[in-house]
Amino acid sequence: MPAPTRIHELLEARALQSPGTAFLFEPSGTVSYGALQAMAETAAQDLLDAGVRPTDRVLLVAENCAAHIALIMACSRIGAWSCGVNARMSPGEVAAIAGRADARLCCFTTDASDAARQHAQRAGAVPSALPGVMRSAVRAEASPEADPELADTAAIIFTSGTSGTPKGVMVSHRGLLHFGRVSASVRSLGAHDRVYAFLPMTHIFGIGTVLMAALTGGAALVLRASFSPADMLHALAHEEVSNLLGPPTMYARLLAHVEAERCMPRFPALRYVYTGSAPLDLGLKQRVETLFGQPLHYGYGLSEYAGSVFLTRVEAPRADTAAGHVVEGGEARIVGADGKDLAQGETGEIWLRGPGLMLGYFRDAAVTAQVMRPGGWYASGDLGRFGADGALFVVGRLKEMIIRSGFNVYPAEIEAVIGRFGGVHLCAVVGVPETDGNERIVAFVEMKPGALLDEPALRAYLAEHLSPYKRPARIETIDAMPTTANGKVLKRALQARAARSIG
Repeated sequence: MPAPTRIHELLEARALQSPGTAFLFEPSGTVSYGALQAMAETAAQDLLDAGVRPTDRVLLVAENCAAHIALIMACSRIGAWSCGVNARMSPGEVAAIAGRADARLCCFTTDASDAARQHAQRAGAVPSALPGVMRSAVRAEASPEADPELADTAAIIFTSGTSGTPKGVMVSHRGLLHFGRVSASVRSLGAHDRVYAFLPMTHIFGIGTVLMAALTGGAALVLRASFSPADMLHALAHEEVSNLLGPPTMYARLLAHVEAERCMPRFPALRYVYTGSAPLDLGLKQRVETLFGQPLHYGYGLSEYAGSVFLTRVEAPRADTAAGHVVEGGEARIVGADGKDLAQGETGEIWLRGPGLMLGYFRDAAVTAQVMRPGGWYASGDLGRFGADGALFVVGRLKEMIIRSGFNVYPAEIEAVIGRFGGVHLCAVVGVPETDGNERIVAFVEMKPGALLDEPALRAYLAEHLSPYKRPARIETIDAMPTTANGKVLKRALQARAARSIG
């Protein structure tokens, strides 16, 4: 059988080989490869009947469910570009993305999501041929994409907008298929595996690391619409979950639940634990490893590269917080402000190149040009450094770097120190501009259940571990960190809150 060139071909191959094998384990029951393929075929015909043609954008207002995956595959099957939007977004956010995508059609996974149902009602949607889905036409004719270089587009993934307006990342079939192979290989995924799948498939972590890898390796998904610590613990104990993946904030919430409930988790089938999408705190890593009795693997990836570019190796777990080594096909450099490569150990911007690289930002040539460099390199905006063994250490975002007293201050360094202080559950550090060109450092701290912050003790602790210019001018406790649907801390929201409190 020839190698797939479109993502829907992965499902078609599985359905042909093992039509009765269960692929999705949902609270409502199981869905086999064959049943999911039939759903995708029904959805594809429904999209065609609605006037969708190749290169048209189809907005999927969804939460994880079989119908959502079927719609992704249906778009691939007819050459349309799926644009996933988490149903928990506000009406204004959904409308803005629909406009930016110049979408032809909107589909809503109404049976699996109350939020999607409400969006569908506001849009005057009608039932589609695929049960559990409603659809509404956005415009009679959307502008097609004639550029042959974009023909390989599989989906448009809108960035989480942690630092500004979301951009539409054009993710290629080639990139998703490549990373599916890489991720499945690194994790040795097979038919014996079940992956706990709560990560939204409207984001690259969900569609790449979870869905594409599982289809490539033949693993099953324990599919959930959202994250619940109690449900995750139940699935670990009773549903043979072997792979657990999520952002650091997910593990922090899980640890808080375990401590608050004083429960003793059971995970008889668990063999691989992974985190990504944000810098990893060493204290959190150690707590997770103590809970599960096995390594917490880590990686560095982003929407613009269709998945992870760096991953730690299963056969060589790390005691530090490095994101591991570059994956097959990927290339990376650490570059200074002058565009020249920095020496090993020096911190600079991470530049990337390889088969997973995006095709650009949808209809935004100017912004695409801002991040692309000669030779096909993508300037990520992330800061990192290479260790002595070539492993990547992610320091933070270039835009989040704080200038204080003429020095560069990296929030992740301060967060790591505060995270080791007794009782601290999560920490996020931001900079607020001052009139003299400096930035004031503000730390937000979320405490563990039942713990109270002793600020004088924390400041004394920081004095022992941080230079004066790195110490926060203000420390503010917060009930819960604001996060995106994918678990990233919304630094922009915290920065706005800090500016209001200072002002």
